[in-house]
Amino acid sequence: MAELPLQLVRARERWYDLIDVPEQIALINAVAEGVRFPCVPAGRRSGKTERFKRFLAKQAMKNPGERYFAAAPTRDQAKKIFWQDLKMLTFATVPGLGHKISETELIITLPNATEVHVLGLDKPERIEGVVWTGGGIDEIADVKKEALHVNVMPALDTVDPRRPDYRAWCWFLGVPDGLNHYYTLCEYARTSGDPTYGLYHWKSSAVLPPDILESRKRSMSKKQFRQEFEASFETATGRIYEEFGDHNLTDRELQSHEAIHWAHDQNFTPLSSSISVVEGHNMFIVGEIVLESAVSSQSAEEFVERYRDHRNKMVYIYGDPAGRAGEKHGHKSDYNQIEDVLRREGWRFERRVSLAHPAIKDRQNAVRAKILNAADETSLFVNKDAAPWCYEGLNTVQLQKGSTFMEDQKNQYQHITTAIGYQVAKIWPVERGTMAAAPPRRA
Repeated sequence: MAELPLQLVRARERWYDLIDVPEQIALINAVAEGVRFPCVPAGRRSGKTERFKRFLAKQAMKNPGERYFAAAPTRDQAKKIFWQDLKMLTFATVPGLGHKISETELIITLPNATEVHVLGLDKPERIEGVVWTGGGIDEIADVKKEALHVNVMPALDTVDPRRPDYRAWCWFLGVPDGLNHYYTLCEYARTSGDPTYGLYHWKSSAVLPPDILESRKRSMSKKQFRQEFEASFETATGRIYEEFGDHNLTDRELQSHEAIHWAHDQNFTPLSSSISVVEGHNMFIVGEIVLESAVSSQSAEEFVERYRDHRNKMVYIYGDPAGRAGEKHGHKSDYNQIEDVLRREGWRFERRVSLAHPAIKDRQNAVRAKILNAADETSLFVNKDAAPWCYEGLNTVQLQKGSTFMEDQKNQYQHITTAIGYQVAKIWPVERGTMAAAPPRRA
């Protein structure tokens, strides 16, 4: 018997067996049962996007002359999430079957003349101007609310005069992200009684092995774990670090033999930095430098005077990437000024400042996971007597009114918690629920 072409073998292997979770089976049948808008707030890595890709591919191969879409908040995201997989799942990677592929437009045209479009909604008008049969949007919580109402829903309600009774469908997929427009959409699906909407929810534990979930618990805060892997819509409280408490306090002091970790927020009122010791996975904040209306060189002068008798002259520097300003043009940046003072006074140093700011949510989640992770472990400790601003900041900094993540700029302690966040995010970057895909588990 002739050997099958390698591309065909790989495309067939891409259709590996999945675990049959009951909620997923109900989701697959939803459109056939009249649900136009399945809302799918399910846990990370739990199979929701994979189920959609397969459903879309099957619909496209079965129904001739139709137009389907797979969308995400940006074009780059959409391409990364969907493009290669949809080519494999529709057998478009197999030569000689009659598919046409536009790598520029991200359109697969199947032998039956059905088109599959991969779209980024950073330009939401991309979804307009086409009479769609159906599709889906992943990471829907990150799509702008205005785009959903102004561009997406009107496009889905466009009726083909040749089929006046047909209505396009769309899966809304994603992990909850606060009580935003996705929460509103899911609540409508859950409570309205509207038969064209359906809610399909399951936790990551339905698919992921326990060891992976336990690993994520150790690197995430409770709130982030519930949101990412249990698909829980978490409310935003006033305090950003709401789980900071007595379990984070220590009487630990800086020992003369220990290297110093120094974290900065480059702000002039007040210029704030934290002093800490890092032991393995633990971070102990054992000091701070807070100066009113100062510049970075003055903070450095204060540092070398305060720690003049410290025996270990090694300091690791963290902080605001904005402090690098001017370096590309040969000017002295904030960090250059700090390092000049350290060098003059005989200190050795290593700059550990990222080239770009971490996302605010990522920085906050990284600190939350150190304060108390989902496995009930604490690895961030503060000596409140030696670092009172750090203590007050972690204890009091709140959200800006109306925001789910922006920090209240009126709180004077906000700058030092930002400095702490830069260090934590650099050493222990946040887990956003994304991880290398585990090998498929067979049913």
